[in-house]
Amino acid sequence: MNRIVLALLAVGLGSAAQAQVRPGLKAGGNLTRYAGDMNAADVKNMLGFSGGFTLNAPLNSDGFFCVQPELLYSQKGMKIVDDAMVQRLHYLDLPVLARINADGFIFEAGPQLGYLLAQKQTVQDDALPGGYAESTDLSGYHRLDVGYVAGVGYQLANGLGLTLRYNGGLRNLPTAESGFTGARNSAFQLFAGYTFGGQR
Repeated sequence: MNRIVLALLAVGLGSAAQAQVRPGLKAGGNLTRYAGDMNAADVKNMLGFSGGFTLNAPLNSDGFFCVQPELLYSQKGMKIVDDAMVQRLHYLDLPVLARINADGFIFEAGPQLGYLLAQKQTVQDDALPGGYAESTDLSGYHRLDVGYVAGVGYQLANGLGLTLRYNGGLRNLPTAESGFTGARNSAFQLFAGYTFGGQR
């Protein structure tokens, strides 16, 4: 699976390098939680930030079809009810998207690689001063995440756009030592973006 995803990323980046590339910026919010078979009940969604850089490479003259690799900082994680545990994960994500632009309406999908930069877990513990214990240890987590992205949006001719995505992880991110052996990242993302040079 990892080799297939890496091959798709290489093809996407190679296509972008050969086309007339237009850079862009995007920023927005994530609504995230863990998905899958987990040893945790009462999991709640968590809000986080996501943003970074894009490269839009049209593959035909009218810009109907293009490849768009992105480099994004993305906050993910989850809460357990009553904030008994809060976990925030900090990722560097590299999605490579196939995009269709139908008169401004955007449809996009593709693979994504994510690298876990840091994590902070806060657990309620009344026996401690302040009532909480904190951990930033990464030893119980897989640093590399493999996933996918699918979304829809709208982009104006001047390059401004709005996109709603779902971002799903395919790899269980914690190891057995973390206590969430079946957890995968799951995120809804809303982005505002700008592509320099506008759309074709």
